Amino acid sequence: MSKVKVAVRVRPMNKRETAMNAGCVVDMEGNQTFLTPPDGGHKKSKTFAFDHCFWSVDPDNPKFSGQEFVFDQLGADVLENAFSGYNACIFAYGQTGSGKSYTMMGSLTEDSLKGIIPRLCDTMFDRIAEGKMANSRMSYKVEVAYMEIYCEKVRDLLCPKGGKHSLKVREHKSLGPYVEGLSKLAVTSFIDINEVMSEGNKSRTVAATQMNAESSRSHAVFSIVITQTEFDPKSQLGMEKVAKMSLVDLAGSERAGKTGALGDRLKEGSNINKSLTTLGLVISSLADMSSGKKGKTSFVPYRDSILTWLLKDNLGGNSKTVMIATVSPASDNYEESLSTLRYADRAKRIVNHAVVNEDKNSRVIRELREEVEKLRQMLEISGGAGAGGEGAGAGGLGSSSTREMTELQEKLRISESLMQEMTMTWEQRVKATERIHQERQKALENMGISIQEAGIGVRSDKYYLVNLNADPSMNELLVCYLKEVTRIGRPEAD
Repeated sequence: MSKVKVAVRVRPMNKRETAMNAGCVVDMEGNQTFLTPPDGGHKKSKTFAFDHCFWSVDPDNPKFSGQEFVFDQLGADVLENAFSGYNACIFAYGQTGSGKSYTMMGSLTEDSLKGIIPRLCDTMFDRIAEGKMANSRMSYKVEVAYMEIYCEKVRDLLCPKGGKHSLKVREHKSLGPYVEGLSKLAVTSFIDINEVMSEGNKSRTVAATQMNAESSRSHAVFSIVITQTEFDPKSQLGMEKVAKMSLVDLAGSERAGKTGALGDRLKEGSNINKSLTTLGLVISSLADMSSGKKGKTSFVPYRDSILTWLLKDNLGGNSKTVMIATVSPASDNYEESLSTLRYADRAKRIVNHAVVNEDKNSRVIRELREEVEKLRQMLEISGGAGAGGEGAGAGGLGSSSTREMTELQEKLRISESLMQEMTMTWEQRVKATERIHQERQKALENMGISIQEAGIGVRSDKYYLVNLNADPSMNELLVCYLKEVTRIGRPEAD
C-alpha cells in the first residue's frame, strides 16, 4: 500500500496581476504552504503540509524550483516505479493559468522549459539504452496514446479519424477501464515520442480553435505503456513486466462567476465542473475510507464522469500516483487557491494498492480467448432457440430473444476487438503506427496547416495566419495559409 504523493507549485505573477499590483498571498517553507487572506482582517493564515512544495515565483530566490528540479523530485520516482513494473500516474490540478500545462508539458523546443512529460520520456529512453547494454537478454517495447476529454466525450489526438466522433469507454474485469479504439502508437526513440506529442498538441490546438475554447477547456491524458521482457535461456521463455504511466493535465477549476462565461462556454464549464466535482467526491470518499471514517466497501462514484472512470486504477487502485496542485500567488485568486489547496489536502489521505504487473498480458489474452469461445457458444444456442421457437413467440419472447442476441453479438465484437489488439505482433504495431502517422499528416495538410518539426517555417509568397496561445506547448505551432480570396468573420456581419 502507498499513499498518493501530493505536491504544490506556485507560479510567478502574470502581466495582469502585476499591472493591478496584486499582493502575494502564498508563501512556502520546507514542506509547508501558507495562504494569507488578502484583506488581512480577522481571518488567520491557513497552513497546509504536503510531500513537496515548489516555489517558482521568482528565479532569484534561493528556494526557486525550476522545471528540471520539479521533474527530479516527482518524475524520476514515477519512472523508477514504472521500470519496477508498477502502474503510475501524475495529474495536475488547478485553476486556468496556474501553470498546469507548463508543469506537465512545458515547451517541446526549449530544453530548459521542457515539462515533466518530455523529460520523463527522454530519461526513459536513456534508461532503456542502459538496460540493453547491461543485460543482453532484456528487450523493451514502448507504446503511447494521447486523448482529450471534452464535455464528457473522449477524442483521440493521434488518429486523424479521432475527431469525427467520440470514443466509448469500456471496462474489462482484468484490464479495468479502457477507451475502445484509442490509437496506441509504437515508438522506439525520444525523437519518435517528441514528434507524437507535438502532433497531438497540434490536433488539440485545432480542436480548441474550432470550439472557440482555450486549451484548459479539456482534460488531456498522455499514456505510456512500457513492456520489459527478459529471455530465460533455460526455459526458452520470456518473463514480462508491463507498466502504464498516465500523465494527466486537467481542465481549469475556476468558477463560472470568475470567468464570466455565458452560453456555450457556460455549458463547457458545467461539464468541466461536473468531472472535477466528481473527482472531488471520489477523492473525498477514498480519503474517508483510508482514514477509517467510512467502511471499506463504501460506494465510490467513479462512473459518474468519464474522467474519474478512466482514473479509477490511479485513485485507490493499482497505481503509484502523484498529484500536482498548481496555484497563483496573487491576492485576486485567493479563493481559487484556497479551494485547490483543500482539494490537494484531501488527496494526500488516499491509499493505493499497487502491485507489480508480471506476465499480465498472457493471462488477459487467455481470459479473452475463453470469453470469445463462451460467447460464440451462447450465440449458437440463442440462434438455435430463436429459429425453433417461432410458433411460441406470442408473449413477446421473440423481441426479447432478438435483444439478447444483439447484446451477445456486441459483447463478442468488443471481446474479439480487444483480443485482436492484444495479440498484434510488434511488427504489426510499428506498421500501424506509420500508417496513422501518414494519415495524420495528410489530414493536417488538407486543412491548410503547415507542419514544421522545429519552429515555424513559412512561404514568402503566401499570406498566412499563425496560432497564438497562452499555453507555451500550443503557441505558434500552426501555420494556416490563406486562399487568394478569404473572408474572415460571420456571414451576417456588415
